Amino acid sequence: MAGAYDFAGIEKKWQAHWADEGTYEIDNDDPRPPYYVLSMYPYPSGRAHMGHVRNYTYGDLIVRHRTMNGYGVLSPIGFDSFGLPAENAAIKTGEHPRSFTDARIEELSASLRAIGAVYDWRRQVVSHDPAYMRWNQVIFLRLLEAGLAYRAMAPVNWCPGCQTVLANEQVLSDGTCERSGDVVTKRNLEQWFFRITSYADDLLAALDGLNWPERVKTMQRNWIGRSEGAQFDMAVQGREDLVLSVFTTRPDTAFGMTYAVVAPEHPLVAELTTADQRTAVEAFVEKVKHSTDIERQSTEGALEKRGAFTGSYVINPFSDQPVPVYLADYVLMGYGTGAIMAVPGEDQRDWDFAQAYGLPIIRTVQPPEGWEGGAYTGPGISINSQWLDGMEMAEAKAAAISFLEEKGIGTRKVNYRLRDWLVSRQRFWGCPIPVIYCPDCGMVPVPEDQLPVLAPDDVEFRPTGESPLRYHEGFLHVDCPRCGGRAERETDTMDTFVDSSWYFLRFCDPWSRDVPFDPAAADRWMPVDRYIGGIEHAILHLLYARFFTRALGDVGLAPKDLHEPFDTLFTQGMVRLGGTRMSKSKGNLVSPDDVLAEVGADVLRLSHLFAGPPADDVDWESVGVEGCNRFLARVWRVGNEDPDAFPVIDRDETDADRELTRSVHRLIQRVDDDFERWSYNTAVAALMEFVNSLYRYGRGPDGARRATVAPAVDTLLLLLAPMAPHISAELWERRRGGHIHAEAWPQADPELARLERTTMIVQVNGRVRDKIEVDASITEAEAEALALASERVIELLAGQAPRKVIVRPPALVNVVA
Repeated sequence: MAGAYDFAGIEKKWQAHWADEGTYEIDNDDPRPPYYVLSMYPYPSGRAHMGHVRNYTYGDLIVRHRTMNGYGVLSPIGFDSFGLPAENAAIKTGEHPRSFTDARIEELSASLRAIGAVYDWRRQVVSHDPAYMRWNQVIFLRLLEAGLAYRAMAPVNWCPGCQTVLANEQVLSDGTCERSGDVVTKRNLEQWFFRITSYADDLLAALDGLNWPERVKTMQRNWIGRSEGAQFDMAVQGREDLVLSVFTTRPDTAFGMTYAVVAPEHPLVAELTTADQRTAVEAFVEKVKHSTDIERQSTEGALEKRGAFTGSYVINPFSDQPVPVYLADYVLMGYGTGAIMAVPGEDQRDWDFAQAYGLPIIRTVQPPEGWEGGAYTGPGISINSQWLDGMEMAEAKAAAISFLEEKGIGTRKVNYRLRDWLVSRQRFWGCPIPVIYCPDCGMVPVPEDQLPVLAPDDVEFRPTGESPLRYHEGFLHVDCPRCGGRAERETDTMDTFVDSSWYFLRFCDPWSRDVPFDPAAADRWMPVDRYIGGIEHAILHLLYARFFTRALGDVGLAPKDLHEPFDTLFTQGMVRLGGTRMSKSKGNLVSPDDVLAEVGADVLRLSHLFAGPPADDVDWESVGVEGCNRFLARVWRVGNEDPDAFPVIDRDETDADRELTRSVHRLIQRVDDDFERWSYNTAVAALMEFVNSLYRYGRGPDGARRATVAPAVDTLLLLLAPMAPHISAELWERRRGGHIHAEAWPQADPELARLERTTMIVQVNGRVRDKIEVDASITEAEAEALALASERVIELLAGQAPRKVIVRPPALVNVVA
């Protein structure tokens, strides 16, 4: 009798072994081929939740699997430790964010070790480590020197709850802050930006070559939002000194312009507004200040309440006719010129606005026959457009742009939805921006030999949420590095996405003191071979990391030929409970600690792997924890040659033994294929099926032959080792001695793996109608002939020839009647 599997004791034993032996520590001169596996930089919120377990189980599986395949695998870990939760906790409790965060890091680190996740902990990077902050600030200054960081006045998203500026990406679709849930408003503030728009074309073009999920690439394409068109000037009627510049992607529709629109923030609003319209315009501008960009671009709501007439007119250069100029909230200052020509015949929002305000509508593109809708936005022949009439859209666009260029009032133009990255945050718990303001010298970078600039510990966190750096005399007041006069420090800190935009490079060489990382080390490990994380990072983190990698190359801090940080991206699905996302606020959390205490880490890991396709969301209510527990109990018995499983004897080889050996090699092929496709759920299913067949074999009339079953069980353990590492390691040590994760990954013999006979499914119109035993080597022609000769197929075709026969030998034939 093998006895029950003492998962608690065995897991502690092997976790200590991996840590004490440095099993997964790796040096930069390791002779094995390099392979870099990384799960996204976690925010240390405390003990791991089920989402963490799912993410880090996938990463750990890949690390162990690639190591067994002979690679030198870099598997680092770190913590994205700056952020609002720690500061909000400080406001509520008075505990300093550093001690709060350090405690959460310890909790999450313990959780990761408890599930058996292995890392090179020597390389740990933590955002609030002064050494990392120093390099963050050096990078900021290099970007500033290169013109890639700058300060400017800008309308920004302001969260009254967090008392800080938010990037557009941090405002949810309902116009609220992703952190606090407060309604986000607009403020004009002087802010720091990174010039990500300088890389827009490259960021967009390079997406095609990435081995990333298509939906992630689509989200980035849409966010960058490249649009080609024309920018041109229109004279303001009665004002020789004033022109209004507009951008349009459809210059071919310009004869249909019946009004123009400017954003409420446009700098010409005051000049365009006549005395009799000033009160209405000012009231409208004030109202828009309390609306988010999302609300402003919504197609819902009464449009007559979302605009105001300025009293001015501009001259349409195509028709030479005056058109009124309106303010409307659906035009944003951040895109194009902040002003548009309105063509209601070809734009639905313009159509709705025109109807609300009684403005003319002129169609300039012929809609399809029978069109009864509003604006027609598709391609077609130009109409009501004088010299453009009869042209197709592309020809008309080109002709319209040529007309503008010939008149000297316009030019071809490419615009982007992407805005420069606003990195200023009015928070304490972040990396300080290394800049000083001197009344005589102006803005002065902090000299690099004075870095890092660290926030003081003796600060007071006020209930208002304001950054205490603003009123800390010791931090705020400083001598100017240039003239020695009295000056003030910048009190804004950097967006925490700065920390996570290059941490993967620091992991390559976290020990350097003279550079952020050794370029040679980055050249060895980068790009990351497998990057794992949630789809929610598709725009924010992933886009910023791509920008940073390029910018660091341009300022000489990273290899110049390293353009993309992540070779293959995998986005795992979300863990839900009862159909909704697990969260503390909803009170619907299932703690991994409870599952660990009841059945252990290997069962928890296997349950996540078996739950379904890794990219899909999974509902914890449907996860088969007990089934995985029973499966590993059976593995434990068979691995220990427990007679309760089946007897193991010495005898001559039979056909059953030879078939078991063949099935072992087919199993290796199947697991290899599943791992390559990220199809871990089907790999677990294959192992479960194999164990079932193993029991059937062992309990057969001849019993289990030792010379056959021993290598079969060894292979089972080797294939299971990346998924359930503790039980595999323990059984291997008992059976063979040594460490299973140092063993080579099993290789299938193609000849042994080849099926001799298999069951071919015969379908008619997609429904199974027959099953036929066939040779595994059957040809397409043979399979089709056999299927059409089936009595059930002949009966269903009723003398008619099939319309089509789809043949996938040896598995399937589908007859389409």
